[in-house]
Order: sequence, then structure tokens, then C-alpha cells
Amino acid sequence: MATHPTVPRSQRLGGVTSGPQTDRVIRWLLDGDPAIRWQALRDLAGAAERTVERERRKVARDGWGARLLARQDPEGRWAGGLASDGGLYSPKWISTTYTMLMLRDFGLPANNRQARKACTLLLDGGFQRDGGINYGIWAKWTRRSETCVTGMVLSILSYFEHDDDRLDTIADHLVAQQMPDGGWNCRRPSGATHASVHTTISVLEGLRLYELHRGREVGDVRAAQRRGREFLSVHRLFRSHRTGDIIKPAFTRFAFPPRWHYDILRALDYFQATNAPRDPRLAEAIDIVRSSPRKDGRWSLQHSHKGKTYFALERLGAPSRWNTLRALRVLRWWDRGT
Repeated sequence: MATHPTVPRSQRLGGVTSGPQTDRVIRWLLDGDPAIRWQALRDLAGAAERTVERERRKVARDGWGARLLARQDPEGRWAGGLASDGGLYSPKWISTTYTMLMLRDFGLPANNRQARKACTLLLDGGFQRDGGINYGIWAKWTRRSETCVTGMVLSILSYFEHDDDRLDTIADHLVAQQMPDGGWNCRRPSGATHASVHTTISVLEGLRLYELHRGREVGDVRAAQRRGREFLSVHRLFRSHRTGDIIKPAFTRFAFPPRWHYDILRALDYFQATNAPRDPRLAEAIDIVRSSPRKDGRWSLQHSHKGKTYFALERLGAPSRWNTLRALRVLRWWDRGT
């Protein structure tokens, strides 16, 4: 059993209702995998930075993170012999790209040697002449990138602080690909005229991490993110801006890992990570998150995305530490501003 710091209740959750049930939920999070524990210590328990970092280092040695790292082949890939691209992007969800996305979300320390080895492969194997990223036979034929893939890989390379000037080229490419409505759509080359929430959230996550870790003057990147957040806000995160109808019911059901898919909890977690203004147009999505927990104060795994996996993190329909962690920190961000 892990030993957890005692934090005065007045310091917890910053506006989320405190009480015995909330305390029990936080203790339950702290009893989870190191990937959960260090984030709960940082975001919910107000633990000292030294305590948080000590727990974070365990991601590479214990639990989910260690299990994924153990599946990497000597060349630095996952699923290397299972696809024509050498496992860089396919098969889903066991390829190098999707495994590295999970390790990013787990909070694997940025200086991890195995992850940095994979970063080199992802960049060298996917960088296209238009300045973006793509993999597979189609990319070899056309030498054209795919915007959603580009956003995901930029987020990986930036998070793990990969030192290569091509990251600047990738970020510039994404800024140039922003559509007039403020979002992004990987189908724009095929004639799409309206942005996609799926592509937009992947690009926003990539640009945020690029801004944090690249250390470059990034005024244009910040402006692009503001326009992207506005695109999502105009849609209240899940509604048509024309009719007000729900775009897709799955957007209101929370999945982890999200893979390339969008939902409102993933979007709100991005908004809180940037400490964005509390826009009233997000209030309905916040209400959905607030009304979603079980009677015991925990959020369930409401949805999952089919595909191959190395192992299941959580069981569909069961209490989800990932959804609970993310929901609580989103509500903490929102309530702190109101």
C-alpha cells in the first residue's frame, strides 16, 4: 500500500465539493498505478514537487508504463514486424505512435532513453516534404502528410523534448493548415471545408506541448491555439453551430485512452492544461462531466475504442481512475475560475 501525504482539505480540489466521499476518491486514486498516482498528487492532493517527481519516476519501473516499455523491440519500435510501415503507425492500437501516446499520457519522464529512441524513428520514418508527418504506403507514394497524425506525433516529440529543428517545421506546417473556421481537418486535401473536432484536438495538444518544450518564440502557435479553442467553443464542444444538435452522442461518453478520438472530457482536459478562460459556452459540457459520476463519486469507463491492445488498462463500465482523475482536475480548474 502506498503512503500518501496528508493535505489540509482546504487545499484540495480548489472549488470541487470536499468531504469524506471526495477524500475517499482521492485515496482510491492514490492507490492506483504510478501513472495515476503522480498526477493525483500533483493535481488534486497539492503534494510537494519532490514527492510528485519521485512518484513520476516509478512510471518507467512499475505498472502500466513498465509493461509497455518491456514490449519495445531492440530497434525502438512496437509491433515492428506487423505492418508495412514497420509498426510506426499501425496496427492500431499497438504501434509505436499509439504506444508513445500512452506513455506520454502516463507521464513517463521526458528523458527516458527508450522513448527518445522511438522519437528518432517516428520523426525519421514519417517526416514528409510538405513539413508534416505520415506513414505507410500512401505516404511513400505521395510524400504528403496527414494532419491528425502530424498533431499526435508533434505532441510526442515535444513532450519527450526531442531536439531537432524539424519540430519547428512541423509546427509551422500545422499553423499553415489551420482552416478559416479555426480548426483543422485531415480531409482538407480531399475537399473538406469544415474542421473536424478529432483532428483539431490532436493538433491543439501537439501545439500546446510544442509551446511548452521547444523554447522557441511561438506567438503564432499561441494564436493558432486560441483560434482552435474558439472553434471548439463555438460548438460548445459537442453541438452543431448551425442547428444546436449533438454532433455525435459518443462525444459525451468518456474513453481512455482516447487514441485519435475526440470527446468532451479530452477537450476540457486540454482547456484546463492551458488554463484557458472559463468560457460560458463550455458550461453545458462541464455540467455533463459534473453529473456523470456514480453515487460513490467515481466516474466509470463509459466508452472504449476497438482495436488490438497489449493489455486493458480498465474495464468498460467499471470505475475508471483515468476518467475520475481527469474529471476532478477539470472541475477543479473550472470551479477555481468561478
